[in-house]
Amino acid sequence: MLCCLVLPAVAFAQADTAKIDIPMKNGKVNYESTSKNIAGKAELLKRASKWFNTVFPDQSESKAVIDQQAGTINGFGLFKVVTSDSGNYYWLKFNVAIAISDTGYTYRAYNYYEKPIEKGITNEYSKIEYRWWDYRQGHPWSAEDKKLFTGLNNNSRTLLTSFKTIMDK
Repeated sequence: MLCCLVLPAVAFAQADTAKIDIPMKNGKVNYESTSKNIAGKAELLKRASKWFNTVFPDQSESKAVIDQQAGTINGFGLFKVVTSDSGNYYWLKFNVAIAISDTGYTYRAYNYYEKPIEKGITNEYSKIEYRWWDYRQGHPWSAEDKKLFTGLNNNSRTLLTSFKTIMDK
């Protein structure tokens, strides 16, 4: 009897692997953008620092290391993706690297880790690529994977857009 109740949920999880356009580089999730800008290195670094501190305020895991001389900002980003009406969600943690030169900037978000917050699941961070690989092969780990990856993609693209808006004003 239990088999009949579980089987439909498993079949749904396997069937719902709609295409989500998550960019990859060397087999890893990687959101990257390079733009030319004539505002000058000091001004761009000031804008990038302000953006980072505004987007990731008061997050102990997202402290940025700013190297004025090299024109780089390196830190961690963190956001929450709600995956169910029952309160399940994931924390997604990732590296953010910003490189600024006299002629423009490069933004990169990469090295994503996911941490599930739900009953019965270990609450440790793990690399998202393992789960993403299985999802793309038609073998999601749960019925919530589509919401997880859609949230990852939407939030990451929104961050990139907000960064470009500040930098290119």
